[in-house]
Amino acid sequence: MAQNDKLAELSGAGVAVWLDDLSRDRIRTGNLKSLSEEFSVVGVTTNPTIFANAISGSETYDDQLHALAVRGVSVDEALRTITASDVRDACDVLTPVAQRTGRDGRVSIEVGPALAHDTDATAAEAAHLWWLVNRPNLFIKIPATEEGLPAISSCIAQGISINVTLIFSLDRYRQVMDAYLTGLEQRLENDPQVSFAGLESVASFFVSRVDTEIDKRLDKLGADESLKGKAGVANARLAYQAYEEVFSSDRWQALEAKGARPQRPLWASTGVKNPAYPDTLYISELIAPDVVNTMPEKTMRAYADHGSPGTPVQKSYDDAVAVMKAVADAGVDLDDVFQVLEDEGVQKFTVSWNELTESIRTELEDKK
Repeated sequence: MAQNDKLAELSGAGVAVWLDDLSRDRIRTGNLKSLSEEFSVVGVTTNPTIFANAISGSETYDDQLHALAVRGVSVDEALRTITASDVRDACDVLTPVAQRTGRDGRVSIEVGPALAHDTDATAAEAAHLWWLVNRPNLFIKIPATEEGLPAISSCIAQGISINVTLIFSLDRYRQVMDAYLTGLEQRLENDPQVSFAGLESVASFFVSRVDTEIDKRLDKLGADESLKGKAGVANARLAYQAYEEVFSSDRWQALEAKGARPQRPLWASTGVKNPAYPDTLYISELIAPDVVNTMPEKTMRAYADHGSPGTPVQKSYDDAVAVMKAVADAGVDLDDVFQVLEDEGVQKFTVSWNELTESIRTELEDKK
């Protein structure tokens, strides 16, 4: 199978191409393996909405649901067993990628969104999922809420690889990077001879949702139309600038000397919500070394067909600062935007998780 030139070029520029989707059908049909070979896919992200879409109405889960039903397991146990099975199998599909790259080939599974504001419960479930899936190329997703930050440090200190999700603001992103470094430092304090081999982290910085919320507010303010569709990319570019700053600091270099790996930025929510914008916008304009871009398959195929590199992130910092200043000057309360987006993100995943729970409950009753 021939490799797509555009995505291969993207990978060559330092962007790890990940798929923002997973289902049992993708694994069993060989679709995930073929995307890895043809479209340079080296990782997978999931979330409660993705699992809800994958499981609801699919016959591929019937046998497992029947087995769980006759055993009389709880709905929560059934849900975790099913999702962990898919993630474990996806990890196995991508094991050759993990062995080849040493850091990709990762698949993410998220702690229950209802725990987003409970530090201890988040850390405990993260550890349970790490044990349950039991694959070295796994990421546990923890939301970047205030309560999630110490859970991130705790898990990193335990040697659990973490994908920090739902990051919208630069301030919160800096807190996330600090939480990661704190976890590495705690791990080293607990055992000065500890190995950091295999311990990885990514920080999922959301993009298109920022434009959706800010564009809505710009419309209400009657602001200059030219500002619309600019903030998502500008905000992410400034996040990369913050990443460069933190991971060139003396604090980081001391950890790197002990074998620690940097926490890579991951561009999330990269499917365009507004059809007026180019469908490859959040890929073309966010190219930089050592980043991850997790894409819906539709967006990935669009870039494979007609994508082209935009302005490199590292050459765009001044423009990004100007865009965010112009948006704020137009009357948009950015702090409120980012808090609303974080709250909505947790809420949306909670709704999806609850819908999935009810779907599993119904299926278990039917399969008895």
